[in-house]
Amino acid sequence: MTGASPVRHVVLDVGRVLLHWDPDLAYRDLVPDDAERAWFLAEVCGPAWNTEQDRGRSWAEGEAEAIARFPDQEVRIRAYRPAWARMVPHPLEAGVAVYEALLELGTDVTLLTNFAADTWAEACRRFPVLRRARGVTVSGEVGLVKPDPGIYRHHAASFDLDPAATLFVDDSPANVEGARAAGWSALLYADAPTLRADLRGHGLDLEPGPATSGPT
Repeated sequence: MTGASPVRHVVLDVGRVLLHWDPDLAYRDLVPDDAERAWFLAEVCGPAWNTEQDRGRSWAEGEAEAIARFPDQEVRIRAYRPAWARMVPHPLEAGVAVYEALLELGTDVTLLTNFAADTWAEACRRFPVLRRARGVTVSGEVGLVKPDPGIYRHHAASFDLDPAATLFVDDSPANVEGARAAGWSALLYADAPTLRADLRGHGLDLEPGPATSGPT
C-alpha cells in the first residue's frame, strides 16, 4: 500500500460479517411456497421496507405502512418483528474470529451497522461479543443509514477517527463506496480468508484463522 496512510482504525459492519442474517429463515413455516415467500420478502416486507426501521421508524409504523399496501398480508407482516430472532440464528464464526484477532492485535475496532435500535439491543444480549468493540454507531439510534454520507461523518466524529487512517469492511458494495466517498479505505467482505489476506495488504497481519466446519 505504497503512499497510503497506515491503518489505525478498523470499522466493521455486523450483518453478514459478524452475524448471520436471513429473513427467509423466519418465514419458511409461515409461507411454505418458495416463490410466494420470495415475493413477500421482496415486495411486502422487503429490503426497502426494513431499511426504514433501520433508519428509526417504529415497527408499529412500519407494519401499518405495509398493511396499507397489502391488507391481505396483515398476519404475515405482523409476524416479522416477533420472528426476528429466527432471522439471526448465530454468529458467523469465521468473521468473529477476524474481529477478535484484530482486537488481540491491539487494533482500534468500532462497529457501524444498519440495525433497528431494539433489535440491536436484543442482538447484544444474545451475542455479547458485539460489546467488545470500542463503540458502535447504530443507524436506528442516529436516524441515518449506510450509505448516507452523514452516517460515516457521524461515526468518524463520534469516535475521533482519522478518515485517511480508517479501514471499513462491509458486505454491501454501496456501503463500501459510501465509505470511500467519505475518505476511508474500504473492503468488500466476501469471506473471512479473503478478508485476512486483504487486511494483510493493509499492514494488519493476523494469525491464520482456525479451520471452520460450522457457520462462517
